[in-house]
Amino acid sequence: MRRITRIATVGIASAALALSATACGGNSSSDSSSDNGGKVAIAYDIGGRGDQSFNDAAYAGLAKAEKDLKVDGTEAEPTEGEGDPDKVSRLTSLARAGNNPVIGVGFAYAPAIAQVAPKFPNTTFGLIDDTSKTGKNIANLVFNEEQGSYLAGVAAAKVTKSNIVGFIGGVETPLIKKFEAGYVQGVKDTKKNVTVKVQYLTQPPDFGGFSKPDLGKAAAQGQIDAGADVIYAAAGLAGSGSIEAASKAGKWAIGVDSDQYNQKGLAAYKASILTSVTKDVSGAVFNLIKSVEDGKPQTGEIRYGLAKNGVGLAASNPAYTKMTDVTAAVDKAKAAITDGTITVKTAP
Repeated sequence: MRRITRIATVGIASAALALSATACGGNSSSDSSSDNGGKVAIAYDIGGRGDQSFNDAAYAGLAKAEKDLKVDGTEAEPTEGEGDPDKVSRLTSLARAGNNPVIGVGFAYAPAIAQVAPKFPNTTFGLIDDTSKTGKNIANLVFNEEQGSYLAGVAAAKVTKSNIVGFIGGVETPLIKKFEAGYVQGVKDTKKNVTVKVQYLTQPPDFGGFSKPDLGKAAAQGQIDAGADVIYAAAGLAGSGSIEAASKAGKWAIGVDSDQYNQKGLAAYKASILTSVTKDVSGAVFNLIKSVEDGKPQTGEIRYGLAKNGVGLAASNPAYTKMTDVTAAVDKAKAAITDGTITVKTAP
């Protein structure tokens, strides 16, 4: 795999400086990407690479593209407390350097992509988890998170002994409410008397709930102290804290976005990770890069749902696969969602 350059952007000026110093072959032309093939970039969401979850899934797609498509990849990291101007600068710098596509990992990039994309009409911009901003050269890569979360709810309801389970959301946004809605519905459809404790770590515009493991750990411990024996967190890097708390308390954790049972950074707690709600972010990133390389760039809404394994429930933990009554219930629910018998809510 070719070496990937990482960019630590600090404000508008330094974002441009960092890219000009590290990107190969870029120039200041307003649409230079049309003249340079094989260069692609992703700009990470809060928490950055190493979150063992959402951003790492995006990186996996980039890494696969480097290996299979022989592209040169560039990664750009977010900064603490940054605003839209920082994202605009980062995306502008990446596009000017000749990267195509340029992918914003997370809905927070929506305003910036809407501003930058029209200035680079020959560059494809990928926007993950958002459809609010569209354009001729914007690919909106979105997922049916509520469907995978429903399956997690089924599993949680089947394994709980206390009849109390928890949900932790990183930030209370419409996207994370989808995770909550599906999970709660899956729990209640499976076992009506189970109580679901719901907690959000921060409220917009504070997005620190996606990046602070201590917040996730404290929230999970609070739910465990209140009797919860299964904790599902949709909180990015903060979710690793909830997994740690569940593991140390001898309770079950349910991961998110990536198959967290297989994440090296969570190896110490893997035995407690019952399963994970997966989103094929890596596949979405790879497919978009390949479409550009093939000369047929994806645009518009590209949706990944349960029917095509765009979302799902991981079965890596042998302890989970041995629970045949649980896996049978999950399989039954998956079939019912796929054939339309069950419609999963997208809001609580």
